[in-house]
Amino acid sequence: MAGSGQYEEPSGEVLGRAAEAFGLLAAPARLHIVWLLAHGERDVSALAEQVGGALPAVSQHLSKLKLAGLVRSRREGRRQVYYVGDPGVVAVVRLMIGQLAEQEREQGPEYRQGSRQGHGQVYERGAGPVRRLRGTGA
Repeated sequence: MAGSGQYEEPSGEVLGRAAEAFGLLAAPARLHIVWLLAHGERDVSALAEQVGGALPAVSQHLSKLKLAGLVRSRREGRRQVYYVGDPGVVAVVRLMIGQLAEQEREQGPEYRQGSRQGHGQVYERGAGPVRRLRGTGA
């Protein structure tokens, strides 16, 4: 619907902030943390156990997510409890992971095996390698 005038194009600043947020979520550990928090509040120990990461590493991920405004925290006694305060972030994370999980269920194990093969290359199901663009992470 380009040119239809039914939407307002975002500013460069908004696009930049969105790119930063997606960049933070590009790390599997941080995405896992946000996904877990989208399903309920947790402290750093519970997150480290569920993510399978070391406590200091998970704490560092949480600090980055918190600085970006994707995660919030509050103190409960001696514990710091983390949560996702923005329902929009929850919706985006649940939608993306849910969609990919559904594709995996529908297409079986070959989907998972075919989605990432080879170093620096991404394979799409039924297609040859797609080279990553340097410096873009894509």
